[in-house]
Amino acid sequence: MDSLLKCCKPPEPQERKVFLGQNWKGVLETYSGHPVPTKFVSNEVKNTKYSLLMFIPKVLYEQFKVFINLYFLAIAVSQLIPDLRVTAVWANLLPLMLVISITMCREAYDDLMRWRRDREVNKSLYKRLTPAGIVNVTSEKIKVGDLIYVEKDCRIPADMILLRTTEKSGSCFLRTDQLDGETDWKLRLAVGTTQKLSSDEEILRCGSSIYAEKPQKAIYNFIGNFHSLLPTESEEPLNIENTLWANTVMATGTALGAVIYTGKETRSCMNTNDTPSKTGHTDSELNNMTKLLFLLSVILSTSLLLLKGINKLWYKDFVRFIVIFSYIIPINLRVNLDLSKIWYSICIHNDDKIPGTVARNTTIPEELGRIRYLLSDKTGTLTKNEMIFKKLHLGTVSFDTETFPEVREHLVSQYKKETKPGGKVRETLAFRVAEAVQALAICHNVTPSGTQLSDMKQEHLYMYETSPLITESSLSYDKMQYQAASPDEIALVEWTEEVNLTLVHRDRQLLRLRTPGGRIEEFEILLTFPFTSESKRMGIIVRDVINGEISFVMKGADVVMINIVQYNDWLEEECSNMAREGLRTLVVAKKRLSKDQYDDFERRYNKAKLSVNDRAAQMRQVQMTLEGDMKLLCVTGVEDQLQPGVRTTLELLGNAGISVWMLTGDKLETATNIAVSSCLVQRTTPIFTFKPVETRIETHNELNNFRKQNENALVIQGDSIMACLEHYEQEFVNLAMVSPAVVVCRCSPTQKAAIVHLIKKHSNKPVAAIGDGGNDVSMIQAADLGVGIVGKEGKQASLAADFSINQFSYIGRLLLWHGRNSYNRCASLSQYIFHRGLILSIIQAIFIALFHFVSIALYPGEMLLGYTAVFTAFPAFLIVLDVDVESKLAMMYPELYKELQKGRAMSPKTFLMWILVSVYQGSVIMFLGLLLFQEDFIHVVSITFTVLIVTELLMVILTIETWHWLMAIAQVLSLAVYGGFIVFLPQYFDPNFLLSPDFLLKFIALTSASCLPLFIMKYLRTKFAPPIYAKLQQSE
Repeated sequence: MDSLLKCCKPPEPQERKVFLGQNWKGVLETYSGHPVPTKFVSNEVKNTKYSLLMFIPKVLYEQFKVFINLYFLAIAVSQLIPDLRVTAVWANLLPLMLVISITMCREAYDDLMRWRRDREVNKSLYKRLTPAGIVNVTSEKIKVGDLIYVEKDCRIPADMILLRTTEKSGSCFLRTDQLDGETDWKLRLAVGTTQKLSSDEEILRCGSSIYAEKPQKAIYNFIGNFHSLLPTESEEPLNIENTLWANTVMATGTALGAVIYTGKETRSCMNTNDTPSKTGHTDSELNNMTKLLFLLSVILSTSLLLLKGINKLWYKDFVRFIVIFSYIIPINLRVNLDLSKIWYSICIHNDDKIPGTVARNTTIPEELGRIRYLLSDKTGTLTKNEMIFKKLHLGTVSFDTETFPEVREHLVSQYKKETKPGGKVRETLAFRVAEAVQALAICHNVTPSGTQLSDMKQEHLYMYETSPLITESSLSYDKMQYQAASPDEIALVEWTEEVNLTLVHRDRQLLRLRTPGGRIEEFEILLTFPFTSESKRMGIIVRDVINGEISFVMKGADVVMINIVQYNDWLEEECSNMAREGLRTLVVAKKRLSKDQYDDFERRYNKAKLSVNDRAAQMRQVQMTLEGDMKLLCVTGVEDQLQPGVRTTLELLGNAGISVWMLTGDKLETATNIAVSSCLVQRTTPIFTFKPVETRIETHNELNNFRKQNENALVIQGDSIMACLEHYEQEFVNLAMVSPAVVVCRCSPTQKAAIVHLIKKHSNKPVAAIGDGGNDVSMIQAADLGVGIVGKEGKQASLAADFSINQFSYIGRLLLWHGRNSYNRCASLSQYIFHRGLILSIIQAIFIALFHFVSIALYPGEMLLGYTAVFTAFPAFLIVLDVDVESKLAMMYPELYKELQKGRAMSPKTFLMWILVSVYQGSVIMFLGLLLFQEDFIHVVSITFTVLIVTELLMVILTIETWHWLMAIAQVLSLAVYGGFIVFLPQYFDPNFLLSPDFLLKFIALTSASCLPLFIMKYLRTKFAPPIYAKLQQSE
């Protein structure tokens, strides 16, 4: 049995050695002490939740896990027993079947759509290179070890190693927005050994193999080696630049790749997590109210049983009473709410004042109307994420937008000389400027993608490819277009082009710059050290093609670069000054290397790159031996401009009582400046900067200092807030929540999510989070309501969010207008449906009490089903069209939102009021009805039911604030349908009696007694104690 279970289990993910060009299935070898698996998972994409066989059992299981569905199932089953039967079996079973059927249809439709999408992907055709030639293969049939061609604009079907491309340089670009949400193209490089081969078929004959690490989630890291036997035995390290991850798209050229991971072992699948299911505060309150109603039905049943007296068959009467009062709990509440929320989502999507807004989660739109805290990212959310180069500081002199022409003049002056920057000459200002600008033009990962040479003769093209010098008169230039993973890098390179030092070409081996004089300078790229969030810096080693000089250029954040550059007395101060101006700073440094220094470093670095254990740490250690005592060249300042409407939106949210916290990874000074310039922190509001703390004593002292200035805005670093949470969580939260604004800087994605959980835990108020990048996803998913912005960083945040918007300013209307409507309508609809069941149960309870506690239903099943599903359904649902204030007023007076935050539209108080109204109206209908129609007692069913229907239709009118033409039509149609019901069911109704003048007169009196007092109370309240929004409407 154990062996059978072992065979059925999917194989455990393992590191592997993939042999190219061989039928290696079944080969078992070891690598690093681990067996190479002989079988891998299928590449078939399967996102469906159900199979044909298990669809009905699984759906029924999921539905009957819900208490209310299980409750009504028990009620329906009880009616199969004759002694417990109160109404026809179908009267209880049909509503439940309707609700379950709607759910099953929705699940079936969703799963069918998933199956169609999966089938489209699985049946996609690709070309596979085999010893017999090129053959077609569907995506689902691709296996580990296959050599697959991927053409431009095609989806990559599995995780692969890039072996060859149609580009001579061996490079290609990927679009990765469906994997990491970033819109910038990613540069990928083919394995050097295979790119140099004369044909693709040679790969099959060179005895190659690939070592690949164990499948994991990390999409930005990979450790592997490429081993080849021909033409000579060699081994080449593989990293992230050699990979083609599944579900990315080829942006340029055609690639040939070797499959290393398939199916659920691909990075894409391993990073696909189910979006956490969110339950809104309103849904939680409704669940609690449903439980109270269930308790009420039990109390009613027990009371009537005790009043009747206990006998041997008391349990039968108790069950019958429970069945009779089952309508207290409205089975169709969930259906009505789900449909209403879909309608709210459609309204949001169709609002032309916030175009492009999408409700990705239709289960919590009412939460938009109750937000108390909004946690916002900065870059790309409050700012545009469009970088503009603003300042260059060299220590003794700085240049800004007004003096950038001087930079251009210094470059022209320096490049007219025979010695280029970097030569051994006296370091004049022109030399220092040129050296700094050249470093900016070299140290990056930017690739030109535009046309630089628009009209070149063939001989000039040959010279361009072979000679480092070309005169400007030979060429005609167009403005370059650049691709990079970071907008900061593009801003720097675009600025160097602006001052006439232009990046015209870059591949994996070579970088070309066009100087102010039109010459083309070439630099051989020896090594690059990519930027990571841990290192906060990137570097490059290049060799000047002309003089052979080797240079190590590095740029990074001041906090790390300050320990790498030579001693100076200006770096820290100038970085702080730029940060106070709201600029993002980078420190640029350089070091010349001798050939012996570089050769020794390269040997040690390549050895670390070939390691399969702790490769990254070993490479980091070797790289650090090169860092240190570097020449400080300059500090750059880049501005990220504010999004349109940010200031007015933040002011609007503040007036609405929404506390906005800004969480950013930027340095303290930059975050503070943006907070002030965006009006998150008013200029008249003093700022308390929380000092860095680690120990318990330091945290205690700093919290005491903040307590004395708790009316100040708080600026704190992410590490300090973690220290506060470790030592004094409650004290910190109490102080921060009363602060007028909170700015958390140097904040990691994990810390952002932790802060969301912190506020949710201690405030018990709805918390929203808004961001635009992949680093904001954890925060967005942790919040009660997540909002993603479609921005420069891609769509990852937008796709993970509950609501997607195009710019930050849309959040104002989304919360203040759509949030108001969604919450108020949801509250009104829910409580009306509760009332509809309560009044019916009160009438039934009075009937039982008056007639010797007999456990029979007053109304037959047809009437009960028609009451909830036909006669009152349409008017009740159209409460979703109700509007209490116009959108102009809601936006003009954001203070109105504070009333929503208190949750008064649906609270224990309003719930109790609706119960009292139900008791009053049910009592009036039953007692006064029996009093007025004493001589016509035989018609008690038709009398009370007719009054009940009209009362419920009038209660819809009482509930709404503004009439809509559809509401009037719904009222008329409902009455017409009820009239037809009377005509076609003579066994329950006597049309002659119902149309008699005596009945009509008493009917009007009975209905008036039921509803008129409530209308009078509403009028008096509106007249003498109107709500704030009514006063504003009157003033307008």
